[in-house]
Amino acid sequence: MKPVSINIVIKTVISIALLLSFTTMSSKSYAHDKSPVLEGPYVGQKPPGLTPKAFAPSGLSTERRDHSGFFTPDMKEFYFTRRNNNDKKWSLVVFKSENSQWRESVVGPRVGRPIITPDGKIMHLGKHYKQRTEAGWSELKSLGPLFKDFRIMRLMSSSNGTYYFDEANESGPIHYSRLINGKHEKPKAVKIDFGDWNAHPFIAPDESYLIWDEQGENGYGGSDLFISFRQEDGSWGTSINLGDTINTSDNEGGATVTPDGKYLFFNRFISNENAGMFWVDAQIIKTLRPK
Repeated sequence: MKPVSINIVIKTVISIALLLSFTTMSSKSYAHDKSPVLEGPYVGQKPPGLTPKAFAPSGLSTERRDHSGFFTPDMKEFYFTRRNNNDKKWSLVVFKSENSQWRESVVGPRVGRPIITPDGKIMHLGKHYKQRTEAGWSELKSLGPLFKDFRIMRLMSSSNGTYYFDEANESGPIHYSRLINGKHEKPKAVKIDFGDWNAHPFIAPDESYLIWDEQGENGYGGSDLFISFRQEDGSWGTSINLGDTINTSDNEGGATVTPDGKYLFFNRFISNENAGMFWVDAQIIKTLRPK
């Protein structure tokens, strides 16, 4: 057997070292490409100030139609809807805080525009709803014949059970239905100076203000977010555009306010394919309230 050349040994050692170095670099690169661990409140996102910014934790961006985001009252679950730009199908997605980390999962197909009640027990889905159970969410249930003739996109309720919902037609107002003796009354139109295509109402839990999106001559282009405040006599004040800090020439809509009252969430539709969730300090609501 011939003795092994010292040059061959050196080359072999160098080759092994280079291979180990490449493997280590690849592992680091792979780890870097993995989704970051999400910890802390608000799905691990740094809160905004009075200028809106994209709400974009791991897996969320403006590169898809991710929108209709809202937190559960305990702030431990964040739901939103997502459309796959390839097959155009919608799904309901959730980030849940488990062991101090947020984990993403798909709940199922999207039905209506999801929104949860102030007590966290019911998720409204347009004309349908699901109830919270020990095992998760119940099967889909109908609101019943009282609402069957309305083309509802979003329906939500205040703390006392009053429903507020939209009707998908060109000039329909937002409607409401009070809960009286355990039953909802026949829906009535909210008396506000609405514009055209009024949709996606958000009612404050105490019904002190109502936010919705509409199209009309008083906007900045497309659909804009508007607000009306409840007056001392119980009537609604004039509609107020949320202003050019929130509204742009794109389409804004689908507003919600976090259960802690600190942040306003809304959608911004950049194109037919791209839409993102944005958030801003809810202090802007206080600045719009008439003195």
